[in-house]
Amino acid sequence: MEASVYARLPGAILPWYHANCRALPWRADREPYHVWLSEVMLQQTRAEAVKGYYSRFLAALPDIPALARCDDGALMKLWEGLGYYSRARNLKKAAAIIMERHGGKFPETYREILALPGVGEYTAGAIGSICFALPTPAVDGNVLRVCTRLCADGSPIDTPECKARIREALAQVYPPEAGDFTQGLMELGETICLPNAATKCESCPCRDFCRARAQGNPLDYPVKSPKRARAVEEKTVFILSCGELFALERRPETGLLAALWQFPNVPGTLSAPEAIKLLAARGLHPREIYKTVERRHIFTHLTWQMRGIYAELASPGGGYTWLHAEQIRREVALPTAFRQFWEENGDV
Repeated sequence: MEASVYARLPGAILPWYHANCRALPWRADREPYHVWLSEVMLQQTRAEAVKGYYSRFLAALPDIPALARCDDGALMKLWEGLGYYSRARNLKKAAAIIMERHGGKFPETYREILALPGVGEYTAGAIGSICFALPTPAVDGNVLRVCTRLCADGSPIDTPECKARIREALAQVYPPEAGDFTQGLMELGETICLPNAATKCESCPCRDFCRARAQGNPLDYPVKSPKRARAVEEKTVFILSCGELFALERRPETGLLAALWQFPNVPGTLSAPEAIKLLAARGLHPREIYKTVERRHIFTHLTWQMRGIYAELASPGGGYTWLHAEQIRREVALPTAFRQFWEENGDV
């Protein structure tokens, strides 16, 4: 039964996509470097937010050789604010491999694309189908939502088995216009088959054979496994200034936000007197603590509950790296968790 639903998809999706696709900068051509970059940027990030980053990144690093030789600091600055910084590191690693093993030419087989650092089945499927017309589905959350609603499929979409089954079902019906079919499925999930009550069933090209719509319960799909509660960590973040200089330090080389810059911070939520005592123990004596703010940052499986303490010091010290404010603005990639303290009220 499901096979008959999937068999009807190309005939519905392709004409709809040709008539309704959005004009997005990464759709201007099918250059593999451009498609690869856009697909990596679009992971966990809305298309509207990616547009500016995509244009700036290509202006600075227009091709794979430029990416492969890019300085790490400059790369992180280009990525600043997009989050999931390992994506940028993997882009550079993959670019180096393409230069060394493929003579600077992007690989054209699914297996070779999948072997690149940071490239999973979704990204490899997208590049393979869009750039090389391969019948390789790109199954992300949008496509999973579309397919489970079409088939009224109650399988939890966050299981490998469900994703593999849908990927295989789609691969069986891929048309010669593989790239347009891949992008059409994505477009349907991003603009019509939405994840909430804003879903637009009456505008959907698949409405006549969507089982969830026929049952009157499209919002019952997709089904997900019960979520585990995020762990919560408390942190006190110090924004230490001395004139136009501010204290920064590098995070550890491995783990969350590896090797990125951060403001000094400690576990727990300190009061102002406790903060002064800790700073004094590090040989730092603030003239004043002039502001305290509460902020939160949510990662995929973790929440940081943060108190930012702004202190003016008489002299720099503490073993930190002290940088000029303008240097931080132009050159330093601050993760969003810490950048929100930098941008607080425009005071810094």
